[in-house]
Amino acid sequence: MKLYYFPPSPNTRKVHAVAIHLQMTIDLRLVDLEKREQYNPEFIQLNPTGRTPVLQDGDFILWESTAIVQYLASQTPNSLWPENPQIRADIMRWQSWQLAHWSQVCQPLQFENFVKALLQLDEPNPQVVQQASDRFHKEAIALNNHLANREYLVNNTLTLADFSVASDLTYAVPARFPLENYPHIQAWYARIEQLPAWQQTAPRG
Repeated sequence: MKLYYFPPSPNTRKVHAVAIHLQMTIDLRLVDLEKREQYNPEFIQLNPTGRTPVLQDGDFILWESTAIVQYLASQTPNSLWPENPQIRADIMRWQSWQLAHWSQVCQPLQFENFVKALLQLDEPNPQVVQQASDRFHKEAIALNNHLANREYLVNNTLTLADFSVASDLTYAVPARFPLENYPHIQAWYARIEQLPAWQQTAPRG
């Protein structure tokens, strides 16, 4: 299998970390977003949306990171994506929440407080930061409460749900996510950071 990826991307990290955790052999193909390689005709043929990551398994092409991690974890029995339909539904619930809500509050803070400085763009927009922070607290309260008596999101076991939700915290420190009042999120993410697969996919530089 080939994985077309851009290492600094949280979505790429999610997929790459799952593959490493499952000890899967993946042929990594760099798509340098900084050089706009995602718009090369060859890549657009793989993913018409021009985004990474993309998985190629023979003639099967799959994009969207959540779909990719589910596909990878379906290749062999494992605890990240167990056969139990209720546990799978619970994992998918958190993956859906991550896509629809968590990512939507993390990305604006990441862009305003981290990406703008990285790319030497304008200063952070205070209004956007405030609005994103307000929305962030609403989602963080729910996540923190859920983790109050749990080590992991689903079935008290590391699953795809943890990789999905954790991916948005990749740049939590430089993006100044307001996590100070959420000790259970901090403790949970600290556990994720101890995973060899998470350490091996940490952004460089």
